[in-house]
Amino acid sequence: MADLSALADGTLPADRRAEVEARVASSPELLELLARQRRAVLATQSLAAEEVPESLHAAVVDARRRALDARRGRVRWVPRFVVAGAAAVAAAVVAAVFLSGGPGSPTVADAARLATQPPTGPAPPPAGKIGSRLAMSVEGVTFPDFARAYGWRAQGVRRGRVDGRAATVVVYAKDGRQLGYVIVGGAGLTPPVGARATVIRGVEYRTLRANGQVGVTWRRGGHTCVLIGEATRAELLKLASWPLNPPR
Repeated sequence: MADLSALADGTLPADRRAEVEARVASSPELLELLARQRRAVLATQSLAAEEVPESLHAAVVDARRRALDARRGRVRWVPRFVVAGAAAVAAAVVAAVFLSGGPGSPTVADAARLATQPPTGPAPPPAGKIGSRLAMSVEGVTFPDFARAYGWRAQGVRRGRVDGRAATVVVYAKDGRQLGYVIVGGAGLTPPVGARATVIRGVEYRTLRANGQVGVTWRRGGHTCVLIGEATRAELLKLASWPLNPPR
């Protein structure tokens, strides 16, 4: 477990790496465990720039204490992700508490990471003559056409899944920058806890970070949406609130 944790965060010594990777490759259970630990590490790194609530800080401190007690033999405690070491336990706690609605549930962070991936299909055309929507939707929720109003043009589409739920991403580009706009099928995901919130005309938008990029998440028609990429938070909020907040 200690080697697996070190492999996930990149601290495993080079002379152990080949042996551990070979063992992991031969076990579906270890592969899944490694993937979970890597997601926890990425989530922790993404939150480095965010102000952490005091309650979350206390939870992480408590997790570290319990992990140290377990290693010293005073308490028998196995966390959900079976991670080894105080730092890995803290990462799992942060990932579960801050970004998701609880361990094992599909998370907004998963959707955000999908939105940062490159497109795999052609861009959808505009819908109708108004120039505000694209000819693509997810369960009735339509993707916006930002080209005329903001200069962001649809470049391609990527389809994937967020813990079993279908999700569609439209990638937009402007002046060499890119944005990913994902809509997740099914009921809305639990929004990230403690994230900075902004309300625009009755809709709440929450800020998050994934893969080193800033994003915002909100709900449209009961579905979770995430807009993330190479833009400021203010610009993302302006785009995300379209057409509720059209340009003047």
